[in-house]
Amino acid sequence: MGRGCRIATLLLGLTPFTAQAQDPFGPGLPSPGITAPMLPPPVPEAESDLSLSASFVGANQPVRSGLSWRIFEDKGETGRPVIVARSNEPAPTLKLPAGAYVATVTYGYASASKRVTLSGQPVSEQLKVAAGALKLSGAIGDMKIAPNQLAFSVFVPAGTNSEGRLVRSGIKAGEIVRLPEGIYHVVSNYGESNAIQRADLKVETGKITDATLNHRAATVTLKLVAAPGTEAFAGTAFSVLTPGGDTIREAIGAFPSVTLAEGDYVLIARHDGQVYTREFKVESGMDRDIEVLAKAG
Repeated sequence: MGRGCRIATLLLGLTPFTAQAQDPFGPGLPSPGITAPMLPPPVPEAESDLSLSASFVGANQPVRSGLSWRIFEDKGETGRPVIVARSNEPAPTLKLPAGAYVATVTYGYASASKRVTLSGQPVSEQLKVAAGALKLSGAIGDMKIAPNQLAFSVFVPAGTNSEGRLVRSGIKAGEIVRLPEGIYHVVSNYGESNAIQRADLKVETGKITDATLNHRAATVTLKLVAAPGTEAFAGTAFSVLTPGGDTIREAIGAFPSVTLAEGDYVLIARHDGQVYTREFKVESGMDRDIEVLAKAG
């Protein structure tokens, strides 16, 4: 073993041979090189036409408006969904690479989804949506309330709580609100005070529930005057209270208007350090002036 080591040392210590080797290909000719094999170009991934439409549960006619489509790449249970296509057309046709996807359609607050597999051939899918809509308005007796004086809120009841979960507030009269099929609690606010009406309404699939909530209220104009029918004092601060002393509304001006539910009230007017009061009654549909006389007692 020791001799073998010495031999190796001697070989490494030899002077390298410096004679020029003969080029077998002749002088001036390039040496052959090693090149990668010629591979065919990659084949473009096949694309498919995905045609989508939606219909209400129990009906075959497609929904013509109010739809929004989102297509997600299907990455299974653990992968984070990624949107690969969008459309607001009622019946879009989308061109997508082969693969697995989840098609989702929303109709207002209702939605439906379906897994789709594409493999280069056209695919058509129709999703079923269990949804309808609400269209709300208000009235006093036979008289419609102006839409700009109304605001609606829609709730999903939870147990014994009719206002369990707010779906949406600030809904305008005449607006179409698309919702999943079910029972909803609707609150109608007429004006900015206590004129409030409530109702439980059912939304049925494929139908618009057109509901009018009837208020018992009136709009009164508040005035502080020196004598009945005379000009109102500017800069007056008014407070409207219940007979029990709860404040319903406060306003400042010469003649502010306040919409109030039917009932009895106390009006307090403050002007130039003086306080004046009056009791008054609101009758449904009877809009009128409420004057407070600026005099002692």
